[in-house]
Amino acid sequence: MKPNPIVGQGTPLHQWQASPHMAQLPLISVEQLVPEGHRAVIIAPHPDDEVLGCGGLLQGLAALGRPIQLISVTDGRASHPGSRRWPAERLSVVRPQESAQALHRLGVPLHRLKWLRAGFDDSRVAAQEAALAAFIQRYLKPNDVVFTTWREDGHCDHEAVGRASAKAALAVGASLFELPVWTWHWATPEDSQVPWHRARKLPLAPEVVARKRHAIHAFASQLEGDPHIGLPPVLAPYVVERLLQPFEVVFV
Repeated sequence: MKPNPIVGQGTPLHQWQASPHMAQLPLISVEQLVPEGHRAVIIAPHPDDEVLGCGGLLQGLAALGRPIQLISVTDGRASHPGSRRWPAERLSVVRPQESAQALHRLGVPLHRLKWLRAGFDDSRVAAQEAALAAFIQRYLKPNDVVFTTWREDGHCDHEAVGRASAKAALAVGASLFELPVWTWHWATPEDSQVPWHRARKLPLAPEVVARKRHAIHAFASQLEGDPHIGLPPVLAPYVVERLLQPFEVVFV
């Protein structure tokens, strides 16, 4: 059983940076992931996962002019339970707005982006997994390339979205790549629970990482906790830094 990924400070960044194992992961390019004539479909459990997991990839897709379909499974309203500063009603409005601002900061042209908000319940996606798989399947085509959170990422919504996406992609014959997000927190570079044999590394230029950093800082709600109830930020500085390495990883 994996620990709650939001508890504690997790695996230090320097452990990832110093790992020969990580340094030796095979490289992959945006062009290899999404060849010409194919559409990228990004399926995010919450508004921000598309940037945290593949903000660099999104920049590359935009630069190549690839069509992009973004599916936000939930509105992220459950990120601050019990908070008066960030009640669910406020978050349901603010978090999609933060995503739009983040995508703008990445340079993703919103007028060319198809964006679906699926409306599933934040923190309870697993209970509606079959319905989610059917929903996703309706919007997929055989030549799509799907990117979603890894089925073992350590967050219940991330895992349910990963499973539903995999089922939908298989049903229509679309390609599927999974993204680690909270894995960087609880796992280690040599962790046998992580399918490193399936991992490919997408290198990111410094300016791409800088834009991803700028985009992450659009998620003000996630960068703030609620000290009145002892609630830490979801995206504490040590979490953000692990997601801003000079590469992104996909599981093939």
